Amino acid sequence: MHEFSIVDSLLRLADEHAKKNNAKKITKLEIKIGELSGVEPDLLKTAFDTFKEGTVCEEAEFIIINQPIVIKCNDCNYEGEPNKDEYVCPNCKGVNIKIIDGEDMYLMSLELETED
Repeated sequence: MHEFSIVDSLLRLADEHAKKNNAKKITKLEIKIGELSGVEPDLLKTAFDTFKEGTVCEEAEFIIINQPIVIKCNDCNYEGEPNKDEYVCPNCKGVNIKIIDGEDMYLMSLELETED
């Protein structure tokens, strides 16, 4: 399960940012997970809840934003979501498309509580 290694990386990144900003803890961590990223949101949440203990994220709210697939049609310039399980342009029915979002996972934001 690669969700554990992803959480490990997130926790390390959060710790780096906390140290860089003299923060004593992270209060909120927000990520965006693309539908095609291969990351299972429920497993990631479970892994985060398991491994955050004893870290700067121990009390952090973990927010997951699910990103649907977004395509761009190279024929008619449509940008948006394709119809479910179809990789054709819903506007012109062309197949000359490019996926422009929904394949990756991003750390969107961290909220830090700084030391007084």
